[in-house]
Amino acid sequence: MIYTVDGLENDHPIRDMLLNLLPAEIPERVDVADDSEPNALGVTVDRLGSETRIRACCRREGRQNCCEKVVPVTGSPADNKRAESHAIKMAVFDTVTPFLDFVPEWGSLTGVRPAKFARGFLEKGYTPAEVARIMTEEYKVSPARRALAIRSAGIAWDYKKKLAPKDISLYIGIPFCPSRCSYCSFVSHSIEKAGALMAPYLDTLCAEIEHAGQVVRQAGLRIVSAYIGGGTPTTLSAQQLERLLGTVHRSFDLSACSEFTVEAGRPDTITEEKLRVLAQHGVDRISINPQSMNDEVLAAIGRKHSAQDVIRTYRMAREIGFHVINMDTIAGLDGDTPERFAHTIEELIALQPENITVHTLAVKRGANQNDRLRAVGRHEAVRQMLEHATKRLTAAGYSPYYLYRQKFMAGGYENVGWTRQGFECAYNIYMMEELQTILSLGAGGVTKLIGADSYKIRRISNPKYPYEYNSALEKINAGKQALIDWAAAL
Repeated sequence: MIYTVDGLENDHPIRDMLLNLLPAEIPERVDVADDSEPNALGVTVDRLGSETRIRACCRREGRQNCCEKVVPVTGSPADNKRAESHAIKMAVFDTVTPFLDFVPEWGSLTGVRPAKFARGFLEKGYTPAEVARIMTEEYKVSPARRALAIRSAGIAWDYKKKLAPKDISLYIGIPFCPSRCSYCSFVSHSIEKAGALMAPYLDTLCAEIEHAGQVVRQAGLRIVSAYIGGGTPTTLSAQQLERLLGTVHRSFDLSACSEFTVEAGRPDTITEEKLRVLAQHGVDRISINPQSMNDEVLAAIGRKHSAQDVIRTYRMAREIGFHVINMDTIAGLDGDTPERFAHTIEELIALQPENITVHTLAVKRGANQNDRLRAVGRHEAVRQMLEHATKRLTAAGYSPYYLYRQKFMAGGYENVGWTRQGFECAYNIYMMEELQTILSLGAGGVTKLIGADSYKIRRISNPKYPYEYNSALEKINAGKQALIDWAAAL
């Protein structure tokens, strides 16, 4: 889709909406669109003092549709800018959607945190019913998605009320896996190709942990949850896990830490010895992530384990004493069908983990046109998968407690964490809803310093890749000093 813009310098709202509505196409801005061009959008913004008029016209496959939005200029410059941006998005949305086979259930919302969007209204005093009306009438969100967002927003708000100003969470990243799954878009390296980096990476990571511990003490911060993710942390040997967790406990005061999660992740990396090391160091929540309980699907995505391996590993973890286990699955994987996905959901429910996270396949950044088209083509299958998961998980006593979205997700859907009553993962809520500062250590880690109003955020980024990270410890440690100034300003 090509598009033209008149009267607007920053065309981000237009491009953002086109990517949302036409994920299989790459929007391209041009100065002039020839009348012979079959697929083109034109947007004009006229600022007239007391109001702004936005006109959008879309020509597609021999048909044309236009609409106009009028925005009163009444608030602060920031408020007026937000209102104008929303109106531009809605003009594009209303102009393009008549040409689509289906309208995204998240409507015109393009952000990755729809629950945070809903929470913003709740915190201003709006009732859930008023938020529902706004999301439906002004943003065209479907009833099912608005209910999901409002419920998750309410839970996040409850958790926010319990936080003290200097409460933070800790994240430690292990960017290694035994092999790379076909769908993976995370910063992760297979040990087949990058195994030699693991030992020096652990040396650098432990040094960063020790320095970060000094900074946390000096700043007077309190860690209330901890999470070791990846990659797959259990790619490390039992001895390496022992060293890592020992360093964590020596460096940080975890007496106020109510939850310590480790992404055990892939069953082909989990052994009894590793699980016992985790348990001995206070890890009380782990993830065992099958992604599918169908062996053909597992083989198609590059997994080196079977569905039976998942069950065996899960039972071993229970016998060792883990009372909170999360299990991930992904809707829309290559080779999967609604029937196979339904089988996965039934198998996970039968195991009765405390948490089940239902992800939607997201096309990797930089994906080619064929990958985008395939993702669009999965819309109906993914819709059926998610609908079945919602129905069965609800009937089995699970409730949604957090969600987030990614760009280019199949069908434009979302990732949802489901929980049995009383087993919400606090870290997931804090992190996804940006409720508190997350101190992030390791390659690719992004520390987020959250302001007192939870909306002003400063980011401190570590080098993305292990080979860069391993040679940048001095710079990494210097960056963490910002926590001291941040804490002093609270």
